[in-house]
Amino acid sequence: MPWPLRVPARLLHARGKTTAAQHVAARHLDHAFERVAAAHLPLVAAAPLVDALRASPEPLALPNLARRLQLRLHRRGPLHFLRLFPRVFHLRPPLPLSLSLTPAAADLLAVASSPTGSARTLHRLLAMSATRALPLRAVFRVWRELALPDDFEDSVVAGHPHLFRLAPNPAEPNTHILQLIADPAAEDFTPAVEKTRPDRYAFKLQFPPGFRLAKEYRKKVKEWQQLPYAGPYEVVSPRAGGSKRVSKLARRKMEKRAVGIAHEFLSLTVEKIVEVEKFSQFRKWFGIEVNIRDVFLDHPGIFYLSAKGKRHTVFLREAYDRGKLVEPNEVSEARAKIVELMLLRRRGLGNANSSANMASGATFDAKDSGDDFVEHEDCLLDIPET
Repeated sequence: MPWPLRVPARLLHARGKTTAAQHVAARHLDHAFERVAAAHLPLVAAAPLVDALRASPEPLALPNLARRLQLRLHRRGPLHFLRLFPRVFHLRPPLPLSLSLTPAAADLLAVASSPTGSARTLHRLLAMSATRALPLRAVFRVWRELALPDDFEDSVVAGHPHLFRLAPNPAEPNTHILQLIADPAAEDFTPAVEKTRPDRYAFKLQFPPGFRLAKEYRKKVKEWQQLPYAGPYEVVSPRAGGSKRVSKLARRKMEKRAVGIAHEFLSLTVEKIVEVEKFSQFRKWFGIEVNIRDVFLDHPGIFYLSAKGKRHTVFLREAYDRGKLVEPNEVSEARAKIVELMLLRRRGLGNANSSANMASGATFDAKDSGDDFVEHEDCLLDIPET
C-alpha cells in the first residue's frame, strides 16, 4: 500500500497516538524483502525441532517429540509439515514414526563461525553494552543469528578466559551474566556504518521502490543526517535522576544513537536480519531509551520491518540488493541452501506416492506459503511497545 502523505511530516519526531498495529500497517511495503521473509518462514517455524534433532545422535520418536516441543508447525499438523520437506526431514517407519535430519540438511545446519570469529562477534556485542555485560539468556536467543557454534558457552566463552567471564545474575536466580573483561583501552572497534557512511554522522539511505519523498520530509532527513550522536561503542552517561522529560533535540540524539546501535547489531548478524522481539532483549543493556519498533519504522531508508508470518523481522537495507545479500559468507550461503531445499518441497522426487504427496501440499502455493507456518498465538501486531 502507498505510504500516506501525512506520515512523512511526523517521521523523526515523537510518535503520535497511533497504535502499534496502525503504525506497522502504514509502512511502505518492499516486496523484495517480503519474499525473503516468506521464504524463511518454514525454517523459522521448525527451529526448535531442528535444534532438538541436531542435539540427538539417534532418530527421535515423533509422538514424544511433538508432545515435548508442543509442535504447532502447520495448521494441518506437524506430520503434514514434515512431509512437505523430505529433503530436510527423514521420517522413519515403522509406527510410531521416528524423525531425523537428512545428511544434506544436517551438514548445512552444522555450518557456523569458528570459535575465533565467534569470540570477535561476542566481544563487539558486549562492548556495546553500557555495563560491558549481557544476560546469557539474551545471547542464547540470538546465537543462530550471530552464527555462534552450538557449544559456544564452552568453545567460545570458556575457551577465551582473557575476554569473557560468566557470573551469577543477582536479578534472576539460576541465570548468568556474560561479562567482558578485556581491557577497553586496547579496543579499537570501527562501526560497520563507517564503511558506507556518505558524510560525518550520516547513514547510507536506500528508500524502497515507490517511496514518495515529500519536500518537507527531505529537509527533515537532511537535518537528521547531520545531527551528531554517540556511536555504538562510545560510553554514554545515564540521564541524571532518570527523568523522562527531555528536549526534542536530546530525544532525537537518543534516537540516532539507537539507530547506530541497531545498525551495528544487524551488521554483526550473519544474514543482517533479526526479530524485533529478540533485539528488544538487549534494549536496557545497550542503554536505548526510545521505542525500538518505532526506530525501525521511522527510518525506512536504513531498515525494513516485515510482519510476515505474524512476527516482526527487521532487515538492514544496505546489506541487500534485490533480495540477495551483498556480501554473503559461508554460513549465509549454507542457510540459503537450506531455504532452497525447503522451497523445493517434494518436487522432482517422483516416488510411488507422488500423487498423494502432491495433493497434500507438494507444490509451493499460497496455501503453504506465509502464515501457515506460524503459531497462532504469535501475532506480534498486538504486542505492547518495546
